[in-house]
Amino acid sequence: MGEWDAWIGREQRSADRLDEALAARWLATLDLPAPARPIMPQGIHFCLCTPSARTEQLGEDGHPVRDDSPASFFPPVPLPRRMWASSKITFRAPIAVGAAIERTSRIVSISEKEGGSGKLAFVDVAHETHANGTLSVIETQTLVYREAVPADAPLSPPDAGQPGFDSSEWDAHRAITPDPRLLFRYSALTFNTHRIHYDAPYARDVERYRGLVVHGPLTASLLLQLAASELGDNRLRSFGFRAISPAISDEELYLVMREAEGGFEMGAFASDGRQVIRASAAI
Repeated sequence: MGEWDAWIGREQRSADRLDEALAARWLATLDLPAPARPIMPQGIHFCLCTPSARTEQLGEDGHPVRDDSPASFFPPVPLPRRMWASSKITFRAPIAVGAAIERTSRIVSISEKEGGSGKLAFVDVAHETHANGTLSVIETQTLVYREAVPADAPLSPPDAGQPGFDSSEWDAHRAITPDPRLLFRYSALTFNTHRIHYDAPYARDVERYRGLVVHGPLTASLLLQLAASELGDNRLRSFGFRAISPAISDEELYLVMREAEGGFEMGAFASDGRQVIRASAAI
């Protein structure tokens, strides 16, 4: 029996509606035109059924405080730093503007490990998103909790070196520079109050990042946008991504895609060649 076994199987249900205003804000944030039909591109589910914790319930980092009460969905793992480590997503049906959304989330596993940077705890959460009663998206999300960083720790990631990314080996590529305006809008869309995305002094002095950190699901959304531009909207059957290294605001990011056995290999790279996200997709 593990220390957090009582949380395995715990469920949370939430409801939302993909109204025209939210759809318009999401499209504007990603510089996308309105679709010809009222069907949203893949990735919109990241902005649905967002957290609803009261401000007084937020911890120092901006995430809801976790405790050992029955009302606490996530276990009170005593590690302060939380990151979105990876997701495996299956797209079952498109989501239309105006759809009533229901999501069931369930804790499926909790594990602890010892890594090079100290103790780590991984929490896997399975989400099922229904739109107008139809199962539309299945996602297993992995969160990782880490120890606090010493106040004198080197800033992460190391300073970008000379440009060194070679896009010639990829079938499709796109360069983008996520800036604080984009990060702010995406935080607002997802009701994400994690301070590493908008509070530069906190990101630097407490969590020891070199700058504001680009959201993992924002980078994933940009990769989905690249796939849609190459293959057409709502063509993917599956998409998975894993965070490798932080992407930093105001620094160029390369989004890439190429055919691979069984589907497509995708990724995001910093300008010096450092890989930020590793991803795969299938149609």
